[in-house]
Amino acid sequence: MIALGSLSLLIWLVLVFGHGGFWRARERDTVLPPPAPGVWPDVVAVVPARDEAAVIGPAIASLAAQDYPGAFRIVLVDDGSTDGTAAVAAAQGGTALTTIAGAPLPAGWTGKLWAVSQGIADAGTPRYLWLTDADIAHAPDTLRSLVARAESRKLALVSLMAKLRCETLAERALIPAFVFFFQMLYPFARVNGRGPGAAAGGCMLVRRDALERAGGIAAIRGALIDDCAFGALMKRQGPIWLGLTDRSRSIRPYDDVESIAAMIARSAYTQLGHSRVKLAGTIVGLAIVYAVPPLLALFARGPAQALGLIAWALMAMAFQPMLRFYRASPLWGPALPGIATFYAGCTLRSAWAHERGRGGMWKGRTHAPVGHP
Repeated sequence: MIALGSLSLLIWLVLVFGHGGFWRARERDTVLPPPAPGVWPDVVAVVPARDEAAVIGPAIASLAAQDYPGAFRIVLVDDGSTDGTAAVAAAQGGTALTTIAGAPLPAGWTGKLWAVSQGIADAGTPRYLWLTDADIAHAPDTLRSLVARAESRKLALVSLMAKLRCETLAERALIPAFVFFFQMLYPFARVNGRGPGAAAGGCMLVRRDALERAGGIAAIRGALIDDCAFGALMKRQGPIWLGLTDRSRSIRPYDDVESIAAMIARSAYTQLGHSRVKLAGTIVGLAIVYAVPPLLALFARGPAQALGLIAWALMAMAFQPMLRFYRASPLWGPALPGIATFYAGCTLRSAWAHERGRGGMWKGRTHAPVGHP
């Protein structure tokens, strides 16, 4: 037990003091706001949408309300919606909105990326493309902030982690951890430095010429976790920046545990490359990192109990900045082992869906390939 406790504590010491400060949540678009450029370049927003009538209205309205000084227009790609998505959007978009009907999905593409590629084709030749989702509402100064940051730092990509809705009990319990775990996988400070590229798909401003040099959206056409694939693609073209924000907010509700579980399970096994070996390693790793500390703290004695208590305290402390960002109770900090257990269960559910040929299910489409290595 002492060996397990020592290993778990060592892991948390490395995570807290040697992993890019991911838990501090300091990479935000409000820190050191960039100066306004001398000339505001042209921008086209591209919004893919499939059966999003429930959320598309506020999303398009927020785009139409941008106080951007340069030329700006919106392209909505209606990807075979049957719920009147295009009509709801048209009522909010005004003259800035162009709606195009999506073509049938070709083999090898995910639905979202195929829709995005069609929107980019319709966008023409602006300096920047603003790729945003149908369930994201933006503050009026969002585009100003994105462009100013991109221009001042000569960035190929600026991405904001849209603030997810955190209102119901299920959301308060589980949503802050979603962003916490994402930052653990992709520490924002390292993404913005010399580390691997990543992005958040709800809000991405990309230089059009850099995207063309990278091979366009077609270069990642089959990616289910498309935002991280996109971030890695664009980082090969130049510096990128990823940060937290209050400006862009998800308006998609996750009212209960099941809806959050389905959201996580949609891509969790894809993150592991559909590998059973990686799945087994992940479950064991999660047990050592999250389950061992509270188990030792509650049931062991002597040095093993002390090791568990210290590791559990570090874990709870590391979670606090994200809880503050989401205005959630600090008491969720000590509950992180239970929350991580839920996420482990969602990962197993994701693997089970993949084995049944239903991996990556979204809007009636299954994107993940059947089979396993």
